[in-house]
Amino acid sequence: MASLNVGGLGEYLREQRRNARLSLRQLADAAGVSNPYLSQIERGLRKPSAEILQQIAKALRISAETLYVQAGILDERDPGERETRGVILADPTLDERQKQVLLQIYESFRKENGYGADDGPAAGGGGAREAEGGGPSAGTAEAT
Repeated sequence: MASLNVGGLGEYLREQRRNARLSLRQLADAAGVSNPYLSQIERGLRKPSAEILQQIAKALRISAETLYVQAGILDERDPGERETRGVILADPTLDERQKQVLLQIYESFRKENGYGADDGPAAGGGGAREAEGGGPSAGTAEAT
């Protein structure tokens, strides 16, 4: 996973807030965070959790995944993978450890099915499984 790009995220958030014509206080209120905390995020002094990023994204009416990429939580990837990762990271019922474990399992299944970490299907992967009847293999189902 990429390292958090807190400074770049803050600059990006400030730009998005200004484009939305919101004051720092207005965005903080809309996102349900304190004004000083949001200010520290914008200045690159604090690294927000995925849940906070989701709240800010909702208040700015932008994609949470966009903020995850800006923060370095997610790499730019195909839309399906990015969406899956975003949903896992944004789930308020899971703690950070559980989210990381789920992401590791998800990535291991993608690799097992022939998809690399940084691109689409590996040569001979993915499509061959679908041609053979698709669905999870019996071994995967039994391993659970």
